[in-house]
Amino acid sequence: MKQILVYSDSLTWGIIPSTRERLEFDDRWPGVMENRLNEQSTAYRVIENCLNGRRTAWDDPYKPGRNGLQGVGQVIEMHSPLALVILMLGTNDFQSMHPHNAWHAAQGVRALISAIREAPIEPGMPVPPVLLVTPPLIQTPKGPIAPKFAGGEVKCQGLAQEYEIIARELNCPLFDTSSVTPSSAVDGIHLDKDQHHLLGKALGDTVRKLLA
Repeated sequence: MKQILVYSDSLTWGIIPSTRERLEFDDRWPGVMENRLNEQSTAYRVIENCLNGRRTAWDDPYKPGRNGLQGVGQVIEMHSPLALVILMLGTNDFQSMHPHNAWHAAQGVRALISAIREAPIEPGMPVPPVLLVTPPLIQTPKGPIAPKFAGGEVKCQGLAQEYEIIARELNCPLFDTSSVTPSSAVDGIHLDKDQHHLLGKALGDTVRKLLA
């Protein structure tokens, strides 16, 4: 069985926009992806490591443990051997308490990919390839989450282009979520259930080709 680790934030955790509720596994994109991959056989297992508010490489001044760079090596060690790591982070780098732009988020992703490749896995286990996923661009934030992401729709501009540079320089496959779906019209940040299904199916097809 091929194990796939998804390292991400609330867009993957499955928060239902403008609520504190969570979608079921089969309606979150990792679950949709796993089901898509296993349509012909049960050869894949998707492991979610998704934390609401997780940044690429920055601290949350109000909640501890949201720096994605801290402990990522141990997460890889914990779940090895892995056939693939899917990395989808960056949205929370644009929260209103941060001055970051797309270039900064891309540098955070660069540091994460390096940390994943240098994880202290057991001798003989493979260093997993990383599929870098660009999250959808922030639209005008709406609802209860709007103050937290005020201005994020400006700061995130150019994210796909900056991630493409990182993917090319670090020799990583890249998938741009915006090629499949925008962010939710409900809050401008997260994904609706139907958008999770679109993304999960598209990533399932992409991962099957990568791991063939």
